[in-house]
Amino acid sequence: MQVVITGASQGIGYAVAEAFAAEGHTLCIGSKTASRLKEATENLQKKYPAATIHSKQADLSNQAECEAFGNWCLSFGTPTILINNAGFFLPGNLMEEAQGVLETQIGANLYSAYYTSRAIIPAMIKAGRGHIFNICSIASLHAYPQGGSYSISKYALEGFSKNLREELKDKGIKVTGVYPGATYTNSWAGSGVAPSRIMEAEDIAKMIFAATQLSPQAVVEDIVMRPLLGDL
Repeated sequence: MQVVITGASQGIGYAVAEAFAAEGHTLCIGSKTASRLKEATENLQKKYPAATIHSKQADLSNQAECEAFGNWCLSFGTPTILINNAGFFLPGNLMEEAQGVLETQIGANLYSAYYTSRAIIPAMIKAGRGHIFNICSIASLHAYPQGGSYSISKYALEGFSKNLREELKDKGIKVTGVYPGATYTNSWAGSGVAPSRIMEAEDIAKMIFAATQLSPQAVVEDIVMRPLLGDL
């Protein structure tokens, strides 16, 4: 399989990349930060020599870079799986956050998935198969303190994912929304929260990989995951 993963240099994206690389698949991975992407690519290729790892630096909050990244991925063939993971979290209250935070969060968390998908989906439609995962969040499902524009952008991503599911289901393309609760990534570093209190990025990766192993006529529409003791 050819697997495209955005935001793959760390956290959930890197864990997902590991899950597919471990099975010897071809990966096209992207990240905004060139240095972290280079390190991730080298680590994956060294640890999983049977896999093929292609990587490209891209700021996917930018439409033109999404389109260029998508076309680059297509140069290696039609992807079987697209995992829209790029994005980041900025905490804050709507009435207190700085001007421009909403635009920044919408760009990173919604436009990245929207424009990358639009670049790749036509080839999937032509092939008559494909599976798209949109990494939403528990913040897509309910409001919470300090959610601010991040939660707005994740609600929007859920809407994108639901609409895409309806548009593509008769074309042989699966769409899955992924809604992780608190997951230990760099966002939690220095927070004082024990890693054992919240989920591991590998937990999310395992569920995503499992969802790709079903028959062509079956799809997992939503994956909702929370720490055993509940979210923070």
